[in-house]
Amino acid sequence: MKALLLCAGYGTRLYPLTINTPKALLKVQGKTLLELLIDNLQEIDAIDEIVIISNDRFYKNFCDFKPQIASTKKITILNDGTTSNDNRRGAIGDIKFALDKIKYHGEIMVLAGDNWFDFKLKDLYNFYLKNNKNDVVFGEHKTDINVLRAGGVANLDEYGRVLFMEEKPLQPKGTFAVGPFYIYNAQTVKMLDAYLRAGGNPDAPGHFPAYLSQKKPVYAYDIAPKHYIDIGTKQAYDNIESTIQNLNGNLTR
Repeated sequence: MKALLLCAGYGTRLYPLTINTPKALLKVQGKTLLELLIDNLQEIDAIDEIVIISNDRFYKNFCDFKPQIASTKKITILNDGTTSNDNRRGAIGDIKFALDKIKYHGEIMVLAGDNWFDFKLKDLYNFYLKNNKNDVVFGEHKTDINVLRAGGVANLDEYGRVLFMEEKPLQPKGTFAVGPFYIYNAQTVKMLDAYLRAGGNPDAPGHFPAYLSQKKPVYAYDIAPKHYIDIGTKQAYDNIESTIQNLNGNLTR
């Protein structure tokens, strides 16, 4: 299995913090978000390579930081060639770009590089195995409609299978907020070309599992009572330390 880390955003909502620094290299409690992700991935023996997908603007930042990354797994850094929000590939476009670049079309774990969380990715992987290697998303039930409008929202059956999912709905039809981490089996990876050729949205990563849920089994891992925080704005980043303290969370190492 390969882990694909989506780090090609430009972080404009976090300016001035991200004018010269990619979001994944911002620090939380003394470590970068990228290091926290990679620390967590170390526990999954099936993952043999971690692929960091950057844009042209921040590619050198990641290359310069690479010697500081403590990992037993191969680390590959890719430049998707984009230079601004105007010509970006989008998250799903970057997944396709990375898979073609490394010439791999097997199982993948896809993770956004701008989130803090306190659950173990190994638990997400074990949930994938438990569900016979059917595709997996993760999330938690939310009541705040603004939170639900900001990301993917799913309806689940009693076994955790996704019955319906939509990305950033104005009128959410469910309460299960889906986070930006996914596990896709090899069959699903082969479906990515057809999705894009048919005009599937290449941007927000939640569009693809929404599409998949209508064609094949997709299961949702409920992280409760653990937490994740999307560090999408400067206010969210400024408040991250106090938010973690309020959650009584400990960084997963």
